[in-house]
Amino acid sequence: MNDDVQPSIQLEPSWKARVGDWLLRPEMRELSSFLRQRKAAGAHVFPPGPQIFAAFDATPFDQVKVVILGQDPYHGRGQAHGLSFSVMPGVPVPPSLLNIYKEIEADLGIPRPDHGCLLPWARRGVLLLNAVLTVEEGKAGAHQGRGWEGFTDHVVDTLNREREGLVFLLWGSYAQQKGKVIDTGRHRVLKAPHPSPLSAHRGFLGCRHFSAANDYLARRNLGRIDWSLPPRAALDVAG
Repeated sequence: MNDDVQPSIQLEPSWKARVGDWLLRPEMRELSSFLRQRKAAGAHVFPPGPQIFAAFDATPFDQVKVVILGQDPYHGRGQAHGLSFSVMPGVPVPPSLLNIYKEIEADLGIPRPDHGCLLPWARRGVLLLNAVLTVEEGKAGAHQGRGWEGFTDHVVDTLNREREGLVFLLWGSYAQQKGKVIDTGRHRVLKAPHPSPLSAHRGFLGCRHFSAANDYLARRNLGRIDWSLPPRAALDVAG
């Protein structure tokens, strides 16, 4: 993203070395211009500029073990902070995330936390990647088709080609379409309906993806993911 949009945005070095050049492409410059125009027009763009690339900051390239693909940031004020499905401490847990917590509890016996911040997962190797990295307040999908999809497709493709033994959790048709490039001979791909209340009961609840991901990682001696989350009072969201 151009420095003239948000000077404080910096792509984490391991990611910049692999996908940073994509941000210099003409379509990304057009996206930059679009974001500037929307802000100048008074639109509230989420997440805040320094958090747009937060997923990459929290999970460097070589530390990725699991990829969870989302579609769009949350469009409510104070919700989105750059990690798919996650909200900041103190923000009510969104319905899709609540269903994710229900499945983890049923699958692994881990009780639901008292918040919706998934930053600890990200720091343990779970890349929480949305297909589109910005949105406008109250307008779901407002920035779809503006250029982010090509960048995040490139991210997925780079992980697919340069890493081995990753687990991709693809929930819903949108994520599954985005994940078509993944080589299932090199990686484990787990598919289920989206955890939204509209579709979770069609197969997300009961999918046991969290234990399946850990079993795969353990078989490859890559280390299981700790899917528990500390209580809100013990969260460290700095840095």
